[in-house]
Amino acid sequence: MEMKDIMQQQVFAVVGDTLNPEKYACTIKNRMQGAGYTVHAVGKELPSLNDVPDEIDVIDLCIHPVKGLKLMQECKKSFRCIVIQPGAESPELLAYLDENHLPYLHGCLLKGLDAYR
Repeated sequence: MEMKDIMQQQVFAVVGDTLNPEKYACTIKNRMQGAGYTVHAVGKELPSLNDVPDEIDVIDLCIHPVKGLKLMQECKKSFRCIVIQPGAESPELLAYLDENHLPYLHGCLLKGLDAYR
């Protein structure tokens, strides 16, 4: 899935510190909500992706890679794609996603918003 396709989805789970306005996860959550997307915050607000009440289209990892890997390993929900924000990747995370055939894209949702909304 390309960024253009991702930005056509509706339900996002932003994983990271969505309560601290100095963190990118908070900025992403607020800008996505302001653009009309349904956004669920995981990490500080919801403890797990499994706690998201809706079906998830896109998971946005904006969190330390060790924590992101743990949340992905625990995830039982279906989704269409994962966006890995700069700094949220690690060889271990990428290996897990590849081994489990989980679709992902390296990118930034803020750039996606600017380009495709």
